[in-house]
Amino acid sequence: MHQQMCWLSKSSGDGEQILHLQTAPGQPWRPYTAFPQFSVLDYQIPGGSKGWGTYQKLLKTF
Repeated sequence: MHQQMCWLSKSSGDGEQILHLQTAPGQPWRPYTAFPQFSVLDYQIPGGSKGWGTYQKLLKTF
């Protein structure tokens, strides 16, 4: 199964990066929040990366 993760800037252009997922070849990269079946709550850490909890969860499944 094709699944990839990467950190990309938010569309707002503020420089903040969030986790993006690609679930099939040729599909666009989408924010992890677009995949409720994969995403978990973010850690409540000021300045923490958006999607870090989801990244850790998915990393264990790959």
